[in-house]
This record gives sequence, structure tokens and C-alpha cells, in this order.
Amino acid sequence: MAVKTSAALDKRGLNDEQLRQIFRNMLLQRQLDNRGFQLNRQGKVPFALGSEGHEALQAGAAMAFERGKDILAPYYRDLGLCLGVGLTPYEIMLSLFARAADHNGGRQFPNHYSSKAAGILSFSSILAAHIPHAVGAAYAIKYRQETGRAVLCTCGEGTTSEGEWHESLNFAAVHKLPIVFLVENNLWAISTPVEKQMAQPEVWRRAAGYGIPGKRFEGFDPIETYATVKEALDRARSGGGPTLLEGMCYRFLAHSTDDNDMTYRTKDEVAEHRKSDPVPRFEARLVEAGVLSDADVAAMRKDVLHETNDATDRAEAMPFAPAEELYTHVYEGAWQPWQ
Repeated sequence: MAVKTSAALDKRGLNDEQLRQIFRNMLLQRQLDNRGFQLNRQGKVPFALGSEGHEALQAGAAMAFERGKDILAPYYRDLGLCLGVGLTPYEIMLSLFARAADHNGGRQFPNHYSSKAAGILSFSSILAAHIPHAVGAAYAIKYRQETGRAVLCTCGEGTTSEGEWHESLNFAAVHKLPIVFLVENNLWAISTPVEKQMAQPEVWRRAAGYGIPGKRFEGFDPIETYATVKEALDRARSGGGPTLLEGMCYRFLAHSTDDNDMTYRTKDEVAEHRKSDPVPRFEARLVEAGVLSDADVAAMRKDVLHETNDATDRAEAMPFAPAEELYTHVYEGAWQPWQ
């Protein structure tokens, strides 16, 4: 009987446990994504967003994040990044269900996570509005002469058309701030394709205009993502200044539960990109390399489903915020404009 040999896998400095953590993050992202859409269709949550197609990019980038030191300034599709830096499925579900125990007080705009403990910066729904705040955090790190820390700031490719994005990159470059700008290019700015969004379709090339390094990488590969983001973060932490990264991926689901993506793209296009789905592709690589067995994968999937079910049930059972909390953390002092 022939002995099956494991295929070589370039781990880029990652150990097997870290690879398993990355894969579990990817499974958890997909499970929570599906749960959000299911709950919306059941009428239990009013709105949900999906990160399906971004799993590898976000799980790999999260592994490069230094917990307790770095700051994450995410955008609304960064479920996996937030999970990877310390947010729990229960906290995700509290946000979806708009319960009082949510970090944002139950104001139900999903994926608008914030957590001081996890180093996740609060942000606005307005595209690019969080990027000047991320640059401000990086400026504070430099002003305080702190070392070994950096800001990881993410956005979609559509956001790079906003004025705040350009102003922020210019400011960060001039002051050589410890920040990495990670653009998750999924080819669709809601319903606008890349070719109608920008004349230069390769976002990373704009880095030269700011005098900073830029790089495009395969966002469907979590190992390549990890290595690329880690290199940029290490550079930022050591005083080397900002970097512009562009991770290529694809958005498999509609923009949100309120969007019908079949009005602007075809099923055939989505199906073609599904052939490169990062979740089964990475699973196959890990099994082939002997990092996971088929039984390990089955057990992990079962565990992820159990964790998602438990988080869903616990969060749904929690109370809503009382009406008198409506203006808490919104206005300082009296909220009435005439006072």
C-alpha cells in the first residue's frame, strides 16, 4: 500500500496552529454571513451585510495584526478582520439584533463594530469618513513616540474615489505615519464596476503619487495576504512610514440584504469567480499539506456551526436598549438644539 505524502506548502513563517486559526476564521466568517442573511429573510433583523469572498484576505490580514498594540480602522465589510483581532460571534450577533449589550448600544447598523479592548476604532457609515480618524490615530502614535505599534486601515476600492481617502494618504505620507492602507478590491463599488469607477484600475499604483510603497496581492490566498500585510505593518511599526496595499478578491453576495445584484451583474459572472472560492481552495491546500485531515475539517465545521447557533440564541434573548438611551453617546450634555 502506497504511503500518501504531504504536499509542500510555503507557510511564509506561519506555524500549523496559525494556519488552522486562519482557516477557522474563514469558516466562521462564512457561517456568520449566512446567518445574517437568514435572520434578515426571517424578519428578525432589518439589515445585514456580507463579506463572502473576502474571507482569505481578512483572515490573513488579521493574523498580521498585533493584539494589544495595533489599532484596526475597519470598514463595514470587515467581519473576518474584526473576528481575527478579538471580537466574538456573540458580539457580532448583539450588533445584528440591536441589543442593549452591543458595544454601540444597540443602534443596529451591522458591521459597524467598535471595541476598545480589541483595538477596533469606531467609524461612520459614510465612505472614507473613518480614514482621517485612522490617520489621526497613527499621528498620535508618532506624536507620543511610541514604537512597535501601527494602524491598519481598510476600505473598498470604491472608497478610493473619495476626497478623504486622498487627503489622508497625502497627510500620512508627508508625516511618515505608522499606518497601512489596505484596499479590499472586490471589483464592485455597490453596483459600479471598477472600469466605471476609476481610469487607473490598479489602486496600488497611486502610491507613487504620494511617495510611498504600493503593492497588489492575491487576496484569495490567506498566506500571501498575511506575508504582505505583515511586511507593511512591520515597516510601519519600525518608523518606515505608510504603505498602500491592494488585495484582489470578489464579492460573491449582494452588496447587502437590501440589494439585488442581478440588476447589474450576471449569475454567470458570479459563478465564474466562485471557481476560485478561497474557502474550499484553502481547505484543500491544508488537507493536501497534512495540516488538517478531512476529519479535522468536519469537526471544525461542526464546532463553528455550534458556536454560531449559541451566539445567535444568546443574543436574540437579550433585551433591547430602553427608549431613554436614544441620545446617549450622540450629543454632549443636553441634546435639544434649543438648549
